Amino acid sequence: MPEREQPGLLRTMREDLGVVVERDPSVRNRREALLHPALPALWTHRVAHRLHRRGRRLTARLLARAARRATGVEIHPGAELGRRVFIDHGAAVVIGETAQVGADVTIYHQVTLGAVGWWTDVRRPAGERRHPRVGDGVVLGTGATVLGPVTVADHAVVGAQALVVRDVPAYAKVLAPTARVRPAGSPPLLDEDLFAATASAGSW
Repeated sequence: MPEREQPGLLRTMREDLGVVVERDPSVRNRREALLHPALPALWTHRVAHRLHRRGRRLTARLLARAARRATGVEIHPGAELGRRVFIDHGAAVVIGETAQVGADVTIYHQVTLGAVGWWTDVRRPAGERRHPRVGDGVVLGTGATVLGPVTVADHAVVGAQALVVRDVPAYAKVLAPTARVRPAGSPPLLDEDLFAATASAGSW
């Protein structure tokens, strides 16, 4: 979970920069890390979240919107992000308002930490969490979708294209079906096999 004793903003941003160097093999030094595509979104969120907590919601939303236009990463200012979060590539990452992301989490592109839908959320009591809670050291693979007020506990791995709608225990792995290789000349797929093959793309 996000650490209770948060350091100052500048120290947190320096940590973010260092994490890019540590976890992206294509980046050689901190100067290169400044050009990482998702770093501006994360840094903007650090500022927007502080404004949001102080009641300056409109300014915070404007910052978040600017970051989304520039980077393709959408993080609601209300979301809580812990220290040393690494968003790799960043394209099409969405993190909802009441999401809580712990320390040392790695998020790949096209990850969604979302709600299950307005038709459910409008019936929740005011202030109740609608989005996931992600523990420390979690890895969220490309295209992973985690929906609702579920918990992905510490050091779990959610694989590429996996859909999570239930709690995930610590150190567990959640994996989507992988593609099947069909050699040339294989017999045609049955209808149900064809559906399984196309549905495994994880888009819904």
